[in-house]
Amino acid sequence: MTIAAPSVTPSTASVSPASPVLRDHRIPADGLYEGPRALRRVPEKWEDRPYELFEVVPQGRIIGAEIRGLDLSLPPAPAVREELNRALLEWKVLFFRGQHLSSDAQRAFARSWGELETNPLLATGDAPEVVRFDRSAVPTFENVWHTDVTFRERPALGAVLQLREVPPVGGDTMWADMAAAYDNLPQDVKDRIDGARAVHDFVPGFARFSSPAQLAPFQELFPPVEHPVVRRHPETGRRMLFVNTSFTTRIVGLERAESDRLLRLLFQQAHVPEYQVRFRWQAGDIAFWDNRATQHYAVNDYAPHRRVAERVAIAGDRPF
Repeated sequence: MTIAAPSVTPSTASVSPASPVLRDHRIPADGLYEGPRALRRVPEKWEDRPYELFEVVPQGRIIGAEIRGLDLSLPPAPAVREELNRALLEWKVLFFRGQHLSSDAQRAFARSWGELETNPLLATGDAPEVVRFDRSAVPTFENVWHTDVTFRERPALGAVLQLREVPPVGGDTMWADMAAAYDNLPQDVKDRIDGARAVHDFVPGFARFSSPAQLAPFQELFPPVEHPVVRRHPETGRRMLFVNTSFTTRIVGLERAESDRLLRLLFQQAHVPEYQVRFRWQAGDIAFWDNRATQHYAVNDYAPHRRVAERVAIAGDRPF
């Protein structure tokens, strides 16, 4: 006996409408990436302890904190210095409102973190270690993301900046967390740059506002140097992007076009708002930042008003 197979009528539940067809589309490969970002303020397995000697008021999710309850007119006691250093490692840039430090006090505070450096390429204040930025009509180092003095074999550990005179509006400074910038790179980009080295040179950064005659005498003093594209923080061990628009000229071993393309991608990472904090200055405010872990950007939006700042930089180590 032959049994006929039952007839089957497809149900609406088992039939999917044809998927709509989209036109050809793509985003250029070398750019910023949309979507969620991994935002870690501290390294993995870091012991995140409360602060006991002052108040820490976060100014951003992963970078930037205001420190309240300290008078910086005298160098910090050892216990305060230790806790401040931990705050610096965790927040990368610290803000102190209304300190109005003398030049001597500003240098003394910075000296708690090490030897002070001088910079013959920039105008000075009342001591060789004090760089003075008097910005009104004369163009100087602004409106570019950079890390200070990476053209040195041992770039600065950090810097202590005080605003002496502020414009009525504008003149903010922004900082970017370069560990977060590294964390969020696509894995294929990380694979390309881990172990790579890049050349840093003072000339392209300073040539924006200095003449060849002004710069030429310093070429022997500051020859081009090489640093790792990804450096490890000497205190936290965290990996960080260490290239910047002002001073990084090429990646060693790559053809010029390939180097330029890769550097453009890496330079853009400082532009991601999730990695940034922005500080609105008042006269007498202090910012103390970890130059190893950050880039910063002085916003030039206050003309024709005057902005006067003084910076003291702390000598650093050789990046690795």
